[in-house]
Amino acid sequence: MEMLKNMCQMEMSFSKYNELYDVLIDKDNIWREINENVDFSFVLENLKDSYSSDMGRTAEDVVRMFKYLLLKSYYKISDKELIRRTKTDLEFKYFLGYDVEESNFIDPSLLTKFRRNRIKSAETADDLLSKMLEITVKMALDAGVINLKTKIILDSTHTLARYGKLSPREELIRQAKNLRKKIYEVDKTMKEKMPKKRETSGMLEDMNLYVDELLQVVKQDERFMENAGIREHIDYLEETNDDIKEALKNSEKEIPSEYSKDADARTGHKTADTSFFGYKNHLAMTTEGIVTAATITSGEKNDGNEMQGLIEKTEETGLEIEAVIGDGAYSSKEDLEYCKDKNIKVASKLNKMILEGHQSKEDQGYTYNKDADMYVCKAGHMAIRKAKDKTGSKNRDVIRYYFDVDKCQTCPFRNGCYKEGAKKKSMTVTLKNPIHLEQAEYMETKEFKELYKERYKIEAKNNQLKNIGDMKVAIGCGQLGVIIQGASTLFLTNIKRIRTLKAEKKEKKEEK
Repeated sequence: MEMLKNMCQMEMSFSKYNELYDVLIDKDNIWREINENVDFSFVLENLKDSYSSDMGRTAEDVVRMFKYLLLKSYYKISDKELIRRTKTDLEFKYFLGYDVEESNFIDPSLLTKFRRNRIKSAETADDLLSKMLEITVKMALDAGVINLKTKIILDSTHTLARYGKLSPREELIRQAKNLRKKIYEVDKTMKEKMPKKRETSGMLEDMNLYVDELLQVVKQDERFMENAGIREHIDYLEETNDDIKEALKNSEKEIPSEYSKDADARTGHKTADTSFFGYKNHLAMTTEGIVTAATITSGEKNDGNEMQGLIEKTEETGLEIEAVIGDGAYSSKEDLEYCKDKNIKVASKLNKMILEGHQSKEDQGYTYNKDADMYVCKAGHMAIRKAKDKTGSKNRDVIRYYFDVDKCQTCPFRNGCYKEGAKKKSMTVTLKNPIHLEQAEYMETKEFKELYKERYKIEAKNNQLKNIGDMKVAIGCGQLGVIIQGASTLFLTNIKRIRTLKAEKKEKKEEK
């Protein structure tokens, strides 16, 4: 580890021109704030097993390589464009630790290799993600914008796989078509110089070869390489083609290439009628909007199964959780018992199946009206009241629904339903577990209702992460790439949120 630190430490700079950074990089610049407040030594510790201390050439600075990933995520640019901008952008140079006059930069291929080969597993990426969130939580605590004892809101949002609706072959066809279109806008005669299309073969390998030939042709023409718009299309197509080749080379499954998709992505369901192909980002967030924990899974995973892990990751940041807020996915028997043992309140509404349990055999056919919170009989008559009760030899907890007996006496469906002469008619629903009965009672309290009002905040955060951040569509292929993408986005989103909270706190103090 010590040798790795020596290999990867940025050299102390004595350039006389670096004083320009103090003049040109604002004190409240986000990259200055990160540099001044974040100790990136955790990257060295996390990636120590990815480097050999006695083999190969000296490694590029690990921290600097990791910072490149943050810039790439924030600005959503290709590896090549990132290195090009670093040559002229003082913000980039400052954040990466280069001298103002530095002109010798890494080759873009090294950044690509760093993403693919140094962060080797989803577990390694997940550790990085947790550490980055832990750092931002500490920053928020130090700034006094969140409390040590806190409430957290749980929810998930999805990230579409890069190759969800389009296979890798179709994606290459799309990008190649867009590149050709841009080139023809500059020079229509280029149509005669383009390589022969191989799109109709149906084989991914043929498209890989075609893209190689296309790139070779257009990169030889300086007009296109000097055109920023076309150059970015070239870079993205080349990066996509290389990523697909790498994914196929490392794939453990032999999938027909013409049908291959992201092997880690799965189909998940947002509602009974809508689905997506990709990943789920399971999040825990304070009510102030600071993400404290995240777990990124394939799309089919159940939200409730991630609750305990999110709580444990949040506790590892040093926060003490008083309450958990979430939708019905977080109200399983196991989760409620887990939180009860930890003395954590759960503001999660029981869904109908959990709350109401099972109807008795003779009462099959009654339907539940969620708006009225009552059952309706076969004739369309709604229960007039309900009460908790005990029933059966096992003295099980039930909710008993009572109907208007006057209506039952004249009902056309009374045979087999109403016993002639009975003074009351009721039907029962057995509650599944005592812990759910406790939760049902808690749902009626003022405390629960006040806590549950906070749940909307995480929906706004999910919208921000997807539409303003970088988590709507995967920029790479595979779960590992999605976790790296999520780590960068969540880290930077937390930094920006802390800045906003600090500004609001300062403004309130000045008003007083």
